Amino acid sequence: MTSASILIDRCGVHREWREIVENALARVDSDYLDSLLNDDGWLPGSERLLAAFRRDRSGLRYLLIGESPYPRAESANGIAFYDAAVGDLWSDSGLSKAVNRATSLRNIVKTALLAEGLVQTDSDGRITQQAIAKLDKAGLVQSLHELFANLERAGFLMLNATPVLHPQRKPALEARYWRDFLDELLALIARHAAQRVTLLLWGKIAGLVEALSASAQFDKLVCEHPYNMSFIDNPGMLRLFAQLRILQKTVN
Repeated sequence: MTSASILIDRCGVHREWREIVENALARVDSDYLDSLLNDDGWLPGSERLLAAFRRDRSGLRYLLIGESPYPRAESANGIAFYDAAVGDLWSDSGLSKAVNRATSLRNIVKTALLAEGLVQTDSDGRITQQAIAKLDKAGLVQSLHELFANLERAGFLMLNATPVLHPQRKPALEARYWRDFLDELLALIARHAAQRVTLLLWGKIAGLVEALSASAQFDKLVCEHPYNMSFIDNPGMLRLFAQLRILQKTVN
């Protein structure tokens, strides 16, 4: 049994993704994959490395590509921008403390709130905790898990371009192992997708992904990284989130 097959099994990759992921992993150095299986000191670990592919392929519409896993074991789970240490989204004072501390996640939620017409900016153009606290949240998702389940139902696949964070290697070096994997993965997705898929590229990751030949086969929504406050006002993201309504308990 190959290292690629072992990783696919350990991560619970959905049967609809198995062949595509295995073919993409064939572009990764086999000795490198062997080393991952024999080393438990990297994130997110061999049981979560390919967790983004636990969903099925049906309804795939958006491919959101992050940069690399969170640098904390309790947060890194193999799904881009999903901080596994965050539970509740809301508190009596507005956003929960965990969301408010996670800058990118906080700005993603604020973008969705604004796009769905649930809050308005103040005179300084900000979305305040007070405005969020006043919001009736009975019809909204309550946890980060529910939010990402909505994203999945809306057709999102969320993975990191460099899915391994190793304490003994710089991310730039780690990325070299995965460049061909990502290029092959994009080519296979474009070939087998039932409908046109849009790449969501935020921040510096856009340059990396757009340099891959296979990326030319996709529509793209490129904007700043959600770490930046300006992400909240990005017209492209506001239009997308207004359409998807990802904060509602039920999405179309």
